[in-house]
Amino acid sequence: MDLDYLVIGAGPAGLQLGYFLHRAGRAYLILEAGSTPGTFYRTFPRHRRMISINKPNTGWNDPELDLRMDWNSLLSDDPELLFTRYTERYFPDADDYVRYLDDFARAHELRAVYDCRVVRLTREDDGFTAHDAGGRVFRARRVVVATGFGRPYLPPIPGIEHTEQYATVPTDPEEFTGRRVLIIGKGNSAFETADNLVEKAAVIHLAAPNSIRFAWRTHFIGHLRAINNNFLDTYQLKTQNMVLDATIEGIERRDGEFLVTMAYSRRDKKVRLAYDRVITCTGFGMDDSPFAPGCRPETTINGRFPLLTHEWESVNVPGLYFAGTLTQVRDFKKYTSAFIHGFRYGVRALTRMFDQRYEGIPWPSTELPADAGKLTDAVIERLARTSALWSQYTFMCDLIVPDPGAAGTVRYLEEMPVDHARARRDGDCLTLTLEYGTGHDAIDPFDVPAGRAWEADPGHDEDRYLHPVIRHYREGEPVAALHLAEELCNDWTSEEEHRAPLRAFIGGFLGEAAGRATATSANA
Repeated sequence: MDLDYLVIGAGPAGLQLGYFLHRAGRAYLILEAGSTPGTFYRTFPRHRRMISINKPNTGWNDPELDLRMDWNSLLSDDPELLFTRYTERYFPDADDYVRYLDDFARAHELRAVYDCRVVRLTREDDGFTAHDAGGRVFRARRVVVATGFGRPYLPPIPGIEHTEQYATVPTDPEEFTGRRVLIIGKGNSAFETADNLVEKAAVIHLAAPNSIRFAWRTHFIGHLRAINNNFLDTYQLKTQNMVLDATIEGIERRDGEFLVTMAYSRRDKKVRLAYDRVITCTGFGMDDSPFAPGCRPETTINGRFPLLTHEWESVNVPGLYFAGTLTQVRDFKKYTSAFIHGFRYGVRALTRMFDQRYEGIPWPSTELPADAGKLTDAVIERLARTSALWSQYTFMCDLIVPDPGAAGTVRYLEEMPVDHARARRDGDCLTLTLEYGTGHDAIDPFDVPAGRAWEADPGHDEDRYLHPVIRHYREGEPVAALHLAEELCNDWTSEEEHRAPLRAFIGGFLGEAAGRATATSANA
């Protein structure tokens, strides 16, 4: 087939990419190992309750604003094709999401081949060749891997091969009645599994080297969520369950039980404890088995993720791109590229990168007058509604660039990854982001220090809560930054706290950029 793009995987990232490629008239095809879209969600999460929030009742009646509270819908021009129309459950059932993805693919007539598991991917000078398990062959100039996590990640612990794994362990708690259970891991999958067993298991221990990190403190939603932390009550209220900060050094199977050697993280002491069942909940990684030697991407983070450029292209295989949760390697355990409400905007940005690189189509932009007051109004209006910058905080920005081809104007570009914006080296430019302040995860948000001590620091220039940040870059390097004050209801329209300092900052930028342009012209 004479294809521009071969997309491997018909999960939310693959379908989102297919939607944008289809709308742009590109030659593409999606290959999916399962019989329908969203095969991953037919199995995961194991106990069927998703942790991506679904909130149909926002009170806004604004489609763009509503997306801030809708973490599951894909982007499209169909206002009816939203996941919020499928269920009102705040934490939805995964089966509803499978139904939604299937409807999305059908409604947009996306070109996909199902029951097509790619087992070998090779690269030649003119493109890629994919072979599926049934012997079919597909060729394309470029490949985008949107398969998500394809294999469990097992840490190198002697004896770990004897354990059960999150992906396959029985979910019927009756099978664990009266048993002593060790769960290796302290993430959402570990606590989800523990919570399911509380009523039946005699003893449940969770163990991992590091302490628990709570999403409500770090703002990284992949850390432990409140919906999964009921198990902590059973530990702190002394009901035979425990959470251990310990390194598992070995697992031995003997006489029908497991003998597990652990070294405590904060005590110079080792213990050996006995269990009836051991379950490994240590995360997932990319399945790299289909990549032929000349097409195998370099990996990082214990081989779990591909190493990617700021355009989500493999650093060592030109033309091999990635979309979806695997792109979190660029903001690992910091922002939202691992999740649907983050990577749906990443996928849209990726298609714009494709347009720039392969079609000669510039990033979409709006022409605005180079006037500090009018630009301030435009920025404030944008902050009031944007879902992309809200969801992809810190990672994604809007970009303001003086227009060299039209004196007295600037170009306003929306929703660009910050790393990509900096790599453009556009001379002088402004970026607009929403960010949590430095040290936001170092304090308990439910016990903020008296007097908010950091605000009394003369050097204080940012708040802990989400707030707008405007930065001046020159040739990709930071020159100056303005942190606008946080606001409880995210209303950044105060003349004194927001508009006046923003207007002054933009005015200074415009004056400096104009001066540099004049000097450059004179020297030329």
